[in-house]
Amino acid sequence: MENFYLYMIIALAILAVADLVVGVSNDAVNFLNSAMGSKAVSFRTLMIVASLGIGIGAIFSSGMMEIARSGIFHPELFMFSEIMIIFMAVMLTDILLLDFFNSMGLPTSTTVSIVFELLGAAVAMTLIKISHSGGGYMAVFNYINTDKVTEIIFGILLSVVIAFSIGAFVQWVARLLLSYDFEKKANWVGALFGGLALTSITYFIFIKGIGGTNFANERYDLIGGETIKEFLEHQVFYIVTVSLVFWVLLSYAVIEFLKTNIYKLVILVGTFALALAFAGNDLVNFIGPTIGAFQAYSDFTNPAVNTLGLPASEFSMSSLGEAAATPTLLLLVAGVIMVVTLWFSSKAKNVVKTSIDLSSQGETKERFQPNSLSRVFVRIAMGLSQATSYVLPKSWEAKIDKQFEPPVIKLARDKVHELPSFDLVRAAVNLMVAAVLIAIATSWKLPLSTTYVTFMVAMGTSLADRAWGAESAVYRVAGVINVIGGWFFTAFSAFFSAALVAYLLNLNIKIMFPILLLLAFGLLIKSSIAHSEKIKETKAEDRLSKTESSSVQGVIYESAKNIANVVKRGNRIYTNAINGLALQDLSLLKKNKKQVRKLSEEVDELRDNIFYFIKNLDESSVGASNFYINILGFLQDMTQSLEYISKVSHKHIHNNHKKLKFSQIKELKEVDERFERLFNNTRNAFESHSFEEIGIILGRKQEIISLVTGKIQKQVERTRTEESSPKNTTLYFSILLETKDLLIATMNLLEEYYHAHDSSVKPIPFPDKQKK
Repeated sequence: MENFYLYMIIALAILAVADLVVGVSNDAVNFLNSAMGSKAVSFRTLMIVASLGIGIGAIFSSGMMEIARSGIFHPELFMFSEIMIIFMAVMLTDILLLDFFNSMGLPTSTTVSIVFELLGAAVAMTLIKISHSGGGYMAVFNYINTDKVTEIIFGILLSVVIAFSIGAFVQWVARLLLSYDFEKKANWVGALFGGLALTSITYFIFIKGIGGTNFANERYDLIGGETIKEFLEHQVFYIVTVSLVFWVLLSYAVIEFLKTNIYKLVILVGTFALALAFAGNDLVNFIGPTIGAFQAYSDFTNPAVNTLGLPASEFSMSSLGEAAATPTLLLLVAGVIMVVTLWFSSKAKNVVKTSIDLSSQGETKERFQPNSLSRVFVRIAMGLSQATSYVLPKSWEAKIDKQFEPPVIKLARDKVHELPSFDLVRAAVNLMVAAVLIAIATSWKLPLSTTYVTFMVAMGTSLADRAWGAESAVYRVAGVINVIGGWFFTAFSAFFSAALVAYLLNLNIKIMFPILLLLAFGLLIKSSIAHSEKIKETKAEDRLSKTESSSVQGVIYESAKNIANVVKRGNRIYTNAINGLALQDLSLLKKNKKQVRKLSEEVDELRDNIFYFIKNLDESSVGASNFYINILGFLQDMTQSLEYISKVSHKHIHNNHKKLKFSQIKELKEVDERFERLFNNTRNAFESHSFEEIGIILGRKQEIISLVTGKIQKQVERTRTEESSPKNTTLYFSILLETKDLLIATMNLLEEYYHAHDSSVKPIPFPDKQKK
């Protein structure tokens, strides 16, 4: 049996590596979103600074490992076999839960997940112990550290509200004083802001970064026998005062003599500080259970500790309640894994993108759909805003509005993506406020989630900075509600999932352990493959792209690729619908529905961009807007027809209706073959920019319409004489009538191109488009 537990330790080590990868992917949002969103420095510089913070923080994180061993439950009341089940259940649950959130692109708390997983697994094992011993179920509170658990839950909930409120207030004051023209302010203004920001971050590094390390809890004669942590807490006033004077003077020197942007320096130092604290304090969330299990196994197999040679089911784990240092080599390896993950994880970038999009000052593709709650909150906020306008004098209101008026930045359309999501002031405030709140909570011994604090501060500053305007507020608020809802889901799912896994392991650990381990890695691999496929789809060559030209001929040239792609994908969707009906292949029709929905969303995205397209046009090229709007209208008509055909085909087979007759399938195949020739000719004309060939295709318009009309007439005759299925008749007519609409939309698009294209004027080539 001892060898079996060794295998469990090896498995837990592998799970710890996997948990480090998925954990860093989620928690990267804590320290990357401000610098990435403001584009304060290059991505390479940002990653180097963050990597240094993670590496240093990981090495000094030994003292935090006690949370996993004895922070949630009383280990002395559990046997070695039970402790191994608890830790294994926690690790299996944690990697799957965090990977789920990473795949969704939603930031969640690794602290909350590990706490509730430990709680769920410990409660499950406690209930099993009580049921076997015949004790009362209220005894469960004797096994669980209820005071600590309650403190953690209330601390986290309270921190969410406080972080949002203070973030909003500080940003409102900062913007009111600095406006968006902060770089034009006097040097002393920037120096004062830099001094305050860097002082708060320094305080954070001392209290949260250094104060949470192992050596900070040792007593030293040089400081009166106090621990470094106690010394720092007792010297807060002096630390803050000296830091403020030092940083204000240094900030002024940096601005005056080095001509360096102090806001960028604040963002870099803040990123380093949060990365340091993240690694120093959150590393326990990823490897704590594995380290705890390893130390438990060491005690169990050590004759000097297990002097009586007790079996696993009788050896008490009271040793886990004692302080124990984690080997520095293990911490160093963990730090390296986190740094490598930070550089290469695409899921980390996905999670960071969610936070940045929700706090963006400009227009972004909104990921979340409005819901009833978001609409109510927005209406309340609008009502409060109107009430405030009645109270404040008009002159004051005008001055305040001027301070919050963002500058108009004009860039070429191909450079729009280079605009930052928010400016340096907001990025600095995000880091400063988050650092102060986390440091204060740490000094007061109040538990909180760094993820929740940093995210809610960013949302509060966005609200105060008027980033959530009338065009985006309902979407952004819905996004925040979704993220917060995900946090509650984290707690509940972590608790019950870990409890279930612990119960299954307890049934028969030798059988369930390998099964659950294989299941966990199978799900991880499946998630990784699905994520890779999603990325490939995003980068697909036939994905529709926004038109950036401002002339009619340029729009003709650029739109050609989109039309060729729509025709190519439309041809495939139409053929799959007919083949799915012929073969009664439900999976093909289901996949087809997803493909046409994706195509429709991309066309809608192009239509949403019309405002910016028209804004970019010069006076001499306004005609391009009419052409482009008409083209998008015809593309939308085409996708709507394809969507309807795909939907009714899937519905017919999904409801197990009678199969279409052989003659009906044959006729639909004839129409499909004729359409395939039409689509292929159209696609070739647009891909090669041989727009003169459109005239030849238009010449065959009547021929194809007659083919479809003839099939409709045949079905009318069949219905009157031999057809006995009303569902078949409805389906057949629906497909043919929608096919006719699809044909008309396609021909209208071709005619628009044929009349707009001037063969005597060659379109200006766009090198970046040609490369693709």
